[in-house]
Amino acid sequence: MPQLSLQGLARPLLLLSAMALSSSLKADNTSLDDLLTLITPASSQTAVWIEDLQSGEQLLSHNSETLMIPASTQKLLTAVTATELLGEEFRYHTSILSTGSPKSGVLKGDLYLLFSGDPTLTRRDLTELFKRVTEAGISQVQGNLILIGETHEQLRAPGWVWDDLGICYAAPVSSYVINQNCVHGKLEPTLASDKAKISAPVYLPVKLTTNAIFDKGHKKGFCELQLDRLPGNHFHFSGCFPGSQVLPLALAVNDPGQYAIDSVAGIIKGKLSIKGKILTSNQLPVSSRVVASHASDALPELLETMLLESDNLIADSLLKQLGKHYYGDGASFSAGAKAIREVLAEKGVVLERAQLIDGSGLSRYNLLNARQLAQLLRLIADTPDYQWLMHKLPVSGHSGTLKYRKRYANKPLKGRVWAKTGSMQGVVNLAGYVTDDSDKQVPRYLFVILENGLSPQSKELEAAPFATLLLQGLTDYRANSRAESQLAAKEQDKPKPTPQEKAQTELNVSAR
Repeated sequence: MPQLSLQGLARPLLLLSAMALSSSLKADNTSLDDLLTLITPASSQTAVWIEDLQSGEQLLSHNSETLMIPASTQKLLTAVTATELLGEEFRYHTSILSTGSPKSGVLKGDLYLLFSGDPTLTRRDLTELFKRVTEAGISQVQGNLILIGETHEQLRAPGWVWDDLGICYAAPVSSYVINQNCVHGKLEPTLASDKAKISAPVYLPVKLTTNAIFDKGHKKGFCELQLDRLPGNHFHFSGCFPGSQVLPLALAVNDPGQYAIDSVAGIIKGKLSIKGKILTSNQLPVSSRVVASHASDALPELLETMLLESDNLIADSLLKQLGKHYYGDGASFSAGAKAIREVLAEKGVVLERAQLIDGSGLSRYNLLNARQLAQLLRLIADTPDYQWLMHKLPVSGHSGTLKYRKRYANKPLKGRVWAKTGSMQGVVNLAGYVTDDSDKQVPRYLFVILENGLSPQSKELEAAPFATLLLQGLTDYRANSRAESQLAAKEQDKPKPTPQEKAQTELNVSAR
């Protein structure tokens, strides 16, 4: 007879127990603490804060002072501080400038391209800018084309994991950004052998090489692909990839300054003649005048993309702007992080003992506790100037990083959870709001649910994610509380019997 392991039984048994307790929440107002006791995982660290926004009552607090890795929930801090310091009219501006006027299509001296660190600037935007330069009567530059930006800047924050650095979600945060400093390509097997071939659009100024193989028949006991980032935006793949499917690539450029030089050279080729060189510098002549300019979307649109798609480059580009705006010095991660701390302290969110390293949450050195994130969520909900941020958050089953997440696209959670996700290896966090199901446009609860130290093996064995079970319990708790309130209201609304009716009732009872 086949043997069923205890490990195999654990998952369905836990799920049944959680479902049973969830049902009891509806039936007899079993506390959220009881549910927490049942579903808290044994092998990971968890922290929780749940609060009723209407009454201010704290419904649940568990390890709420314990510092945890926040991952992308840290973007909430960046969003609030950017709204406060930069304002809703803030935009990035990228401009082409000169110090003279063209004569017969020739500009004597240099032409300048001023980068601003716009995380949304595209190759198409730059193509349009240079088109306007030629429309302004400049077809030849006698001097150099100088790209203005920070020449000695910190491109990556401390605590960014080394093996993330070649991937686009860890693209370098630079003054020079084109197409998110991300290169898309593909690695695919050749038909005649197991050798791999690699390719990217020919206009991208990068070098891609490989001596990797595809293990098409899954015959190798160990098969792992290795990426090496080499100087000059050169990427080399070696090792082995299991299977025969094409592998899409999204590679973060190594040297954004050189990437900008090479990209601009390709954009202007055959359209604008430069007699000198294309260079980078951090010095723009005071006497320069604007020939053409491009503006990014305004801050609300930038923050919407950042929150919905959990865009790290937007978050950290804004962080650098915060430091520059608050302290007036060069843009840096540390200045931006300090600005967040100072601004939020003025608003009553004191980040005591917390550690802020970047604006995206990508650094594993970031540390926040559940209470601090809850204070921030309360600040957003209570402050008219920040309330619009709630409506930019991912909505369960509808938008952003919660659109397709399992169990959030179905009742009772679909459409009722507005929250920022925060996920990386070993970390699964969620912070935001739960709406009252009688009015899905009004948040009723704020919550912070943090889980760190979660291994891939533990995720496979869990009945359902910790946060999911807790939020389902919260919606059941709310349904039960509302039912009790409605019953009590009905009892109060009933007309009170007259003395004669009371006497008749007692007579009828005694007659029985």
